[in-house]
Amino acid sequence: MTTDPRGQFLESLTAFTQEHRAKHWEGDFREFLQHILPQQPERFTRNSHQYVWSMVRLTGLKERENGSDARPHGLFTDELFGITDALERIADYFKAASAGSEVGRRLLLLLGPPSGGKSTMVILLKRGLEEYSHTDAGALYAIKGCPVDQSPLHLIPHTLRGNFRETYGVEITGELCPFCRVRLADEFAGDFMRFPVQRIFISEAGRTGIGTYAPHDPTTADIADLVGSVDLSKVSKFGDEGDPRAWSWSGAVYAASRGILEMIEILKVKREFLYLLLTLTQEKNVKVSRFPLIYLDETIVAHTNLAEFQKFLQERENEALLDRMVIIKVPYTLSYQDESRIYTKLISSAPNFREVHLDPHALDSAAIFAVLTRLHKSEREGLDLSKKARLYTGEHVDGVSLAEVDRIRAETPEEGMSGVSPRFVINALSKAITKSEARSLTSMEVLLALKDAIESDARMDAKQKRQWSDFLVVARKDFYNRWVKEDVHKALFASFEQEAQSLLEKYLDEVEATLDRHEITDPITGEGRSPDERFQRAVEEKINISESGKLSFRQEVVRKAMVAYKQGEKFTLDSHARLHEAIEQYLFDERRDVLRLVASSTRPDEDAKQKISAVQQRLVDEYGYDEHSAKEALNYVTTLLSQE
Repeated sequence: MTTDPRGQFLESLTAFTQEHRAKHWEGDFREFLQHILPQQPERFTRNSHQYVWSMVRLTGLKERENGSDARPHGLFTDELFGITDALERIADYFKAASAGSEVGRRLLLLLGPPSGGKSTMVILLKRGLEEYSHTDAGALYAIKGCPVDQSPLHLIPHTLRGNFRETYGVEITGELCPFCRVRLADEFAGDFMRFPVQRIFISEAGRTGIGTYAPHDPTTADIADLVGSVDLSKVSKFGDEGDPRAWSWSGAVYAASRGILEMIEILKVKREFLYLLLTLTQEKNVKVSRFPLIYLDETIVAHTNLAEFQKFLQERENEALLDRMVIIKVPYTLSYQDESRIYTKLISSAPNFREVHLDPHALDSAAIFAVLTRLHKSEREGLDLSKKARLYTGEHVDGVSLAEVDRIRAETPEEGMSGVSPRFVINALSKAITKSEARSLTSMEVLLALKDAIESDARMDAKQKRQWSDFLVVARKDFYNRWVKEDVHKALFASFEQEAQSLLEKYLDEVEATLDRHEITDPITGEGRSPDERFQRAVEEKINISESGKLSFRQEVVRKAMVAYKQGEKFTLDSHARLHEAIEQYLFDERRDVLRLVASSTRPDEDAKQKISAVQQRLVDEYGYDEHSAKEALNYVTTLLSQE
């Protein structure tokens, strides 16, 4: 095989086309029963929910450690970030529906704010089905020429289905469509064994197994978009408008047969549309004039925004419709790291971002702002929005256990259903890029771009603009300032990692001596001395460990150190996140005067110039900055230090 990337890509394209072509199959119903069905009969009697669940289990789930349940993975989590709870509820819906529960007779409605991931979820489900149908496990067979691609097993008369169940151990559900019923009589004289069968592949573009409906002007919307209408060009050929062969089977519900029907902004459609869809979900059939009930097996996944849903709730006549829906909230993520990953994904495909450098905290700073707009104030004393944002991202916050996060979330279930959308942030970044002559954006420039976007947004009132501008200040003061000071500090002191590890070991020795009540031997004089309580408190106070809480904190540190020792590992800065933060801050404060001297000199001497140049270069080489952002970061930190 060639090692050239272009050659490898061509080979992969060739292999793909050969693989997909080789899996095609055609034959009559007798051959299907003889050669295809006996392989795994249960696969060919799956309904749409079972088929989707099989796909999700194969490509989109990862078993939990205890093996008792599953979590969304792969199919979803490579594209969607920070909404694991919603993905798990969707997986639970398909799991319950595939088991035959009443959930399978309910329409799935995804409810959430704009640009929150609802459409992406459905797109990923549809892509997953398309790929799954090309696998052996996802092989689908249909009556050739059937407008709804129904299962060939529907050809078996009801009087023989009991024998089929006894022979193959599976149940047939469904009726022959009117179109195929007429063909069976006219073309095959009732001999269903000669009816042609073929393997089909789900394709949104090919209108096979996937249908999509987007609402338009309600005054002109026609239900024919869903169920089709009479094809006048064929009436003269067949002589009767009631002949199913003269019907246009172009409706979205027919394209979705055996798969998924996506209803975009479903609550904007006419009520008659909703009743048709909910009847289809519950009864698995639709009624078209002149025809008997048409059996259709498909999963309806709809989505809408909160504003439309609130309007829908206000109309009492909609209560019956709500009872036939499974509603899953899809909020914005509340983890700023996941929000930042969303931005990274969105800008990775945008040409104007490829030539612009973003400093290492630019997207995180924007993400912090976005998350702050989505949070609600807590009634808990001392738990402000900054601490909430840190907790929801998995960071340690003094006085709050990570085990309490779920309870804190439960106090404000509407968090994430409003606030800044990822699209708002990306639009602000795009505008800032067009103005940037340096082709480089710093975190401060990103925050200023967001401020400009807020001030120029005509949809916001003055109160909301002030509130969101205040969130920008919080993002800068509580997050960016800390991040950039740490970067500059590490870059200034090349031996930081070694110094920090030595300081960590010193702290651990002092703590162990304090807890065990023994003296420490001075490495130089060999004399014994009491543990240095002042040093221990100086480190602990950097992360606001109180006098009353110091004992439990020290015991926790020693316990983690012992676990690492027993496992044959070294206790390092990465072994304890909060102690890591304390050590870094301790070192930084010890050397802030040196940093002021190096960075703030208006006329630096040659030695100072070399130090400044070395700091900037290390920021570029090791911390993700470029020349422009490194210089700005150093100047910014100098300003911060002069204000302290």
